[in-house]
Amino acid sequence: MKRKILLGTDWWTDCDDCVAVRLLANAHKAGEIELCGVVLNACMEDSAPSLSAFLTGEGLRDLPIGIDLAGTDFAGDYFRYQKPLCAYPHRIQKNEDCPDGVELYRRVLTESDGKVDIVEIGFYQVLANLLRSPDGTQLVREKVGRIYAMAGKWDEDGGREHNFCNNARSREAAQYLCEKCPVPITFLGFEVGESVRSGDGLPQDDLLAVAMTAHGHEHGRSSWDPMTALLAVVGDAKTAGYSEVHGTASVDADTGANHFSENPQGLHTYVVKEKSDEYYRTEIQKAIPHT
Repeated sequence: MKRKILLGTDWWTDCDDCVAVRLLANAHKAGEIELCGVVLNACMEDSAPSLSAFLTGEGLRDLPIGIDLAGTDFAGDYFRYQKPLCAYPHRIQKNEDCPDGVELYRRVLTESDGKVDIVEIGFYQVLANLLRSPDGTQLVREKVGRIYAMAGKWDEDGGREHNFCNNARSREAAQYLCEKCPVPITFLGFEVGESVRSGDGLPQDDLLAVAMTAHGHEHGRSSWDPMTALLAVVGDAKTAGYSEVHGTASVDADTGANHFSENPQGLHTYVVKEKSDEYYRTEIQKAIPHT
């Protein structure tokens, strides 16, 4: 049975989310995974319509999209690729057409006849609220296999990274997720993806190229999100080219600083690159041509 994946994304101020969505869409169409839905955990005017346009271009017009309509308070005020994408055909015309993000997570998990992995490349308040929802922790324990999270800076104790640190809600949600989540979490940190560039070399009429160019990164962008997505598609850190450090992660809700206590039996891991940057770039580039 194909592994099922749910994606959470901020789809906000950076374009590596677009590369990650393309990678997961291609893996879905190739039969490697089943992509069950996407949850937007940040919200601006063109969030859902632009994602809908991108997914329509991927041949996934009817893929469910959920959203946190309250997620308007994250720092970062440049939205460069969303409006250009809205010029292309899309099913969803406004954010309010989408179900609440927690509602979509609960529906997909409840209806699934097997475990679902969650790939989170944005902020963490929707996952935290899923755990807080009625019987949410039990639902996650029963139906989620693993969470793959682009978050943290694990090469230094007290590292601070955007997805954890952005604002008070993201910091509190990250702390809550690390403390309360009952299933394994694999973190891919800032230090892993920063120096790996991907998302370039595509035809100009490819919607991914449109998004990358609108964002000013037609020559490629750091690969935090696509590396996380590819790790989830592969489903095994060693096979994907990483070693793992096992233990317990924590986040300071006041500062967003991350800490890690090593323990072979810990529920959390963070990955460390074991191959050259060019290796990871090549693997991503092979996975993102439009199909």
